[in-house]
Amino acid sequence: MSAEKSGSGNVFTHLLEKLGDHHGFYIGPYKVLDLPVILWDEGRLHLYPSSKAMEAAGVYRVVEGKIVRSSTGTPPELDLSITNLVAYQWLGMLLLGIALWRSVRRYRRNPLAPPRGLQNAIEAISLFVRDSIVRPNISNERLGNRLLPYFLTLFFFILVLNLLGLLPGGHTATGNLAVTGVLAAIAFVVINGGALLTIGPKAWLRHLLGGGPLWLSPILVPIEIIGMFAKAFALCVRLFANMVAGHTALLALVGLIFFFGTVLIAPISVAFSVFVYFLETLVAFLQAYIFTILTAVFLGLASEHHEH
Repeated sequence: MSAEKSGSGNVFTHLLEKLGDHHGFYIGPYKVLDLPVILWDEGRLHLYPSSKAMEAAGVYRVVEGKIVRSSTGTPPELDLSITNLVAYQWLGMLLLGIALWRSVRRYRRNPLAPPRGLQNAIEAISLFVRDSIVRPNISNERLGNRLLPYFLTLFFFILVLNLLGLLPGGHTATGNLAVTGVLAAIAFVVINGGALLTIGPKAWLRHLLGGGPLWLSPILVPIEIIGMFAKAFALCVRLFANMVAGHTALLALVGLIFFFGTVLIAPISVAFSVFVYFLETLVAFLQAYIFTILTAVFLGLASEHHEH
């Protein structure tokens, strides 16, 4: 009986492990195909067609989802492997590229025809990002127009990855800190790079004083620098936490059926799961919007002259 209880209790741990990254392409908990393992270690590149082939070679092995050296148990210098979440990002880019290509082709064939279907949706979202996110928050029109492709790419990329995670068996790349961290790092470069190009280094450095006198610079400058990194960190954690929270709630609700070991709990569990699923659909759009608009707001504030 105790072993049975212990096995039931481990359902949650088993389900939560599926939220992580894997060295293979997974649909749900099932591996569909192996992905290549690419390692840079000891001054040379190691290529393996799969993690099984890597372990068969005897130099490296997988321990708790991590690749380590077989001899020492330490990780390699750099892991460049194509993992499950990388594959889902490529899949998202492929689907997005096809959708945009079809919309552009339809427009070029008949530019005077009213948009419909997928073309209409893409055009509506593009106009929304331009007129409701970029232009109201970035007062410098030239800067806003130059960076509009970046904001459109950012919004569509996050949205597609969020929605892929809601498909049956799909995995959410934006539920990984490495993915959201890179998006936030790019936003950090865009924010400060755009400000430097717009207002110049002198005005940008003046921003670090926060409007205070020069003699307070030893206090204000470190605070402003910390604030710059805190904004990027907040972008990273907010997207990651919101996407993981919803999926964790769904897995926990489904796991209750196995935890109690009875179908009597199934109607309640399924009803709440459906509610959370629709809520997650809303969150998928909302988080793409929040990440994009906060990046635009931070860029608009950084690219303004201090007296404005």
